[in-house]
Amino acid sequence: MQVLRFLLVGVLNTGVGLACIYGAMALGADYRWANALGYAVGCLVGFVGNRSWTFRHEGPWRKSLARWLLVVAAAYAVNLAAVVGLHEALGIDAYVAQLGGVIVYTAAAFVGGR
Repeated sequence: MQVLRFLLVGVLNTGVGLACIYGAMALGADYRWANALGYAVGCLVGFVGNRSWTFRHEGPWRKSLARWLLVVAAAYAVNLAAVVGLHEALGIDAYVAQLGGVIVYTAAAFVGGR
């Protein structure tokens, strides 16, 4: 059940994050900067949803936020490497490469969030 809740929060998080990414790219932002913006916003959505609903953590929020930011930073590094690799090394469209990054980010964030 925890995995299902994580995935549902992830759908919301991903939708909000991708909307920010694609919106910024449509306005002319570099795909890497757009990616950072989208993941920053998604990080906040994910923290609130996963802390309160997925993992039902009741401890101090500052301590759990610090740990979540470490998890997100590691997952984001993997994501950015995937996006840049897909786009620059393989020539995949930047919009499509963002979707590839979502997959590796989700897996890394779940493992780290547990």
